[in-house]
Amino acid sequence: MNALSPQATAADAPHASSAVLEQHLIDPEICIRCNTCEATCPIGAISHDDTNYVVDASKCNSCMACIAPCPTGSIDNWRTVWRATAYTLDEQLGWDELPEQLEINAEAAQADSETTGTTATHALTHESASLPATAPTTLPMSSTAAPWSAAPVVTQLFGPKADMPFAVAKVVGNHRVTDAVSHGKEDNDTHHIVLDFGDTLFPVLEGQSVGITPPGVDAKGRPHQPRQYSIASARNGERAGYNNASITVKRVLVDHNGQATRGVASNYVCDLQVGDSVHIVGPFGSSFLMPNHPGSHIVMICTGTGSAPMRAMTEWRRREARNGTFADSQLLLFFGARSQAELPYFGPLKKLPASFITTHLALSREPGTHKRYVQDAMREQAVVLAPLLTDPNAYFYVCGLKAMETGVLDAMKDICEQHQLDWTGVAADMKAAGRLHLETY
Repeated sequence: MNALSPQATAADAPHASSAVLEQHLIDPEICIRCNTCEATCPIGAISHDDTNYVVDASKCNSCMACIAPCPTGSIDNWRTVWRATAYTLDEQLGWDELPEQLEINAEAAQADSETTGTTATHALTHESASLPATAPTTLPMSSTAAPWSAAPVVTQLFGPKADMPFAVAKVVGNHRVTDAVSHGKEDNDTHHIVLDFGDTLFPVLEGQSVGITPPGVDAKGRPHQPRQYSIASARNGERAGYNNASITVKRVLVDHNGQATRGVASNYVCDLQVGDSVHIVGPFGSSFLMPNHPGSHIVMICTGTGSAPMRAMTEWRRREARNGTFADSQLLLFFGARSQAELPYFGPLKKLPASFITTHLALSREPGTHKRYVQDAMREQAVVLAPLLTDPNAYFYVCGLKAMETGVLDAMKDICEQHQLDWTGVAADMKAAGRLHLETY
């Protein structure tokens, strides 16, 4: 391991750049590979391979933008090292667990820095670290705070560093929720999986997620790591009053470059049979939660399996509609896909009355129709969305592929400018009030 031994002293320290560094690391035991940190990092310091997410010490400036959005806390780890022997990306990619903190003599490090003219840019403890002058001026837009009326949330009951490593759930349902054929190939195979927790307490809220660990080992002979899936059911169960929950999973058959592959976790989950047992960790997430006060409005913007948390929120509001709590609330959905055949839950969605939810579909490759994306549908509804952007009771949720995020935010900016609103101020207010939530991957 490229670091000083636990018995290292100042005499062992490299001379050239011997200041100490509080190196930011990601705990591979807790990480559920949700990609939140890499998507959030404004300077591209975080990357990953098939197993681990890692931080480049030569790029990281401790802006802390990635800390709060992480649903597991795996991002919240530091090790004090000599700057010249900081852990490399290759070392981090090979870890199964974080290394122990090496013993570094702080007084010797300070004396050496005075001798060589170098200074440590980070404190020796994370608690005393401050935002450096080189921090980026543009930080992520997503709220890290939940809506003020969100229900109390429980997180990380099960996981590698919890009292129990995992919960065991039984598969009680596995239903395909997209049409069988699209574009002449099976590339839109999306499943609705229902998991029953039996006597195990596993409370989840709409907007939270769970991790599922596929059996077996990876190419390096290491056990597979859990993969994250958003909850698609209401808080009181896929079936109301039952201790179960559902997720939405798309079978991965091609990689980002269009090459044939088989996603280990997605294919494992999509192939599950009723009666199979699954190892679950979590739940995760404490900010992408829905408001619960009367008169609160929800604007949902999603593509593909990003519809999972939107289905959960819609279902809870549908159940609550019986008592009239949200009679004065608006529920808007902007739902995008390549074609109608690839819209998960399209059949059930059509059965929801217009008096309950307003739905705008955006299809980018539907034969015989003009190419249209969710941001196009949003701009078409500028008159409706503009007052909601400034309404303290209106909450916006975006979930889907990372590529949609810029387009959606640009549409919000355009709508603000069209209606003489200051987008910078509106976005800052929405973020601070827990009214703008982005979950893209």
